[in-house]
This record gives sequence, C-alpha cells and structure tokens, in this order.
Amino acid sequence: MTRLLILASLLFSGVALAQETPVGVWKTIDDATKKEKSLVRITESNGVITGRIEKLLDPTSKQDAVCDKCSDERKNQPILGMTIIRNVKKSPHEKDLWESGDILDPNNGQVYRVLLKPIEGGKKLEVRGYIGIPLLGRTQIWIRAE
Repeated sequence: MTRLLILASLLFSGVALAQETPVGVWKTIDDATKKEKSLVRITESNGVITGRIEKLLDPTSKQDAVCDKCSDERKNQPILGMTIIRNVKKSPHEKDLWESGDILDPNNGQVYRVLLKPIEGGKKLEVRGYIGIPLLGRTQIWIRAE
C-alpha cells in the first residue's frame, strides 16, 4: 500500500510539473474586446520553444486571412498555421520564465521580444511582448486549452 501511495504521488507531481511549462495549446484572448481569438500550439524542440496558430476562434476572422502587414518572410502568408512565437528558451536566471525569442502580432505585423511565464499552476500563460526592455510592453493572459 505504501509503495502504491509513493508511486501515485510521484505520478501526480510529474503531471503538475509538466503543466508548469508553456508547452501545450493555448486560447488567446484579445486585450481590447476580451474575446477569444485563436488557439496557439506551443511546442519545444531541443530546448527551443515555438508557437503557431492552430485555429482562429473569432467568427469575424477570415479563415484564409494573410499577414499583409508582416515585413519578414511571413508577409502575405496565411495566418492560420503561421509560426508567431520563435526562438524562446528557458531562462537560466528565473525558474518559471522563458525568454530570448520573439512574438509576431499578425494584426499589425509587428515583431516583439517575448517573455512567457506559466501562472496559476500552469492553467494560464502570461505572454509579455515588448520592444527594448520588458517594462515597455504589454501582457496578455492566455488560457490553457489542452
């Protein structure tokens, strides 16, 4: 019985730790309207985090919309399926922080530096986009969808 309890506690602690990461599917929320905008799937490969738009949730969004305001290789590419988070790595200084990459806002084509921080036990993700220093930016809260 004791072994079973120890095994169960190890399994549950592993699940809890796994949730304290940006990896997963996230529901993005519009800052101004507070409406759901999209689902973004964040993955990790070799210690590098990327995120792409998996589904557009706003019924007013055109499913075949392209990023006509983008100025890099994503210009005129479909927003659906687009990689919007690139090159993010776990911070060597702060336990629950991912940094050093960038995030694209397909609405205006701007690319910002990004900080990702799981909050509320990994149920939500604090996404801070900024130019220059993190103080000069804005934060969105994304909700774990999966």
